[in-house]
Amino acid sequence: MDILLRLTLLYTLALIALLPLEHVVCSRHGQWGGRRKLGSGGNEDLVTNLPGQPHADFRHYAGYVTVNETNGRAIFYWFYEAINPDEKPLVLWLNGGPGCSSVGYGATQEIGPFLVDIDGQGLKFNNFSWNREANMLFLESPVGVGFSYSNTTSDYENLGDDFTANDAYTFLQNWFTKFPSYRTRTFYIAGESYAGKYVPELAELIHDRNQDPSLHIDLKGILLGNPETSDAEDWRGMVDYAWSHAVISDETHKIIRESCDFNSNDTWSNKDCSEAVDELLKQYNEIDIYSLYTSVCIGSTASSHDGSMQTMAKRASKMMPRMMGGYDPCLDGYAKAFYNAPDVQKALHVSDGHRLKNWSICNTKIFNDWSDSKPSVIPIYKKLIAAGLRIWVYSGDTDGRVPVLSTRYSLSSLGLPITKPWRPWYHEKQVSGWIQEYEGLTFATFRGAGHAVPCFKPSNSLAFFSAFLLGKSLPSIR
Repeated sequence: MDILLRLTLLYTLALIALLPLEHVVCSRHGQWGGRRKLGSGGNEDLVTNLPGQPHADFRHYAGYVTVNETNGRAIFYWFYEAINPDEKPLVLWLNGGPGCSSVGYGATQEIGPFLVDIDGQGLKFNNFSWNREANMLFLESPVGVGFSYSNTTSDYENLGDDFTANDAYTFLQNWFTKFPSYRTRTFYIAGESYAGKYVPELAELIHDRNQDPSLHIDLKGILLGNPETSDAEDWRGMVDYAWSHAVISDETHKIIRESCDFNSNDTWSNKDCSEAVDELLKQYNEIDIYSLYTSVCIGSTASSHDGSMQTMAKRASKMMPRMMGGYDPCLDGYAKAFYNAPDVQKALHVSDGHRLKNWSICNTKIFNDWSDSKPSVIPIYKKLIAAGLRIWVYSGDTDGRVPVLSTRYSLSSLGLPITKPWRPWYHEKQVSGWIQEYEGLTFATFRGAGHAVPCFKPSNSLAFFSAFLLGKSLPSIR
């Protein structure tokens, strides 16, 4: 009998030794036990030793996806799985600029689980991270933004809306090879500012190419915050908002309204218009255009702007004038310090920790050289509405850069029937903003929020995001 027991014990130990190691290791973490396997690329991109990272009950991955082998074009991504990731949709988040980093803004200033701390040396946990509700994927797009790069110089000369959409689409298809379990997952695209163009443009590309079943992506909707939508309406709204919020005088407002033809391809040829808009930018340079009622960043510890990226406007006779979009309440400098640290770059698989990449939150050369910008994405809205996609648009109402008036002007041009009229929506028994529902689109405001809404209203934003994913109306009672 003693010999039989010993044989049984040896047999059991042998079976345990044959079990896959990942199941033994992951069983300590409860929800990770018995998880599906990723592609080998996904496992290689697992982030395990990010400096200053708080404890987290989810996995996250970072690294490169090649989008053009011939030119050596590669896009950097950071992907945070949700808690209980198999039960949650996949959401792609994009920031704009054009030329600004979705990792530097969205992921580590707004909606990611780890926010850059004020010393630029570490991270703090975000209790209102959107990966509570979805698996969140952030891209630095196009190449030249953040860590993303091309080995072919001419690529940088061809950047524009179509280039960006096509590379983002190729990225997604190749990323699904790394993470095959997400290929059939319910998918949404979200973003803010100039991503107001990126997001619908990519959604249209996915919609069109979904005709091929082998390329199918289960796109269900798009979510847009303070989005650039229609150049003429965006500028008209900026001017009217500045006047209605006492940033510019009656006289300046009158000159702009009478002399600026924002529908023209040659807006700046009118001297009166040009000088009056200069006056608007001059006044905004005294405050934070992205957040009218908060303090500007002053001091050498971060990125106070000496002339200001805030009001960096590109003017070209053949293009609508454009202003860089981002949000900078001192955090940009902290993000720069963090992402240029050798151990951080090594942990994120962008360098070996010795030959470092030079990371910046916005690439002003990309902004200045941007040659392909659709004057309006309203026709794409119409196409996506007809296709039955869920479209929600929101505006922080203290943003002067893409103010609530700009968005209202743009959306009104759609002429959509109203299904639920203008009313307050509530969060924690307070009015969080106002909302109107149309046939095919929902529009909401965030009371007291600037350009990057989640920076100002993190709890409200998470509740709003959850309602969007569920396709559920926002609370209309306290």
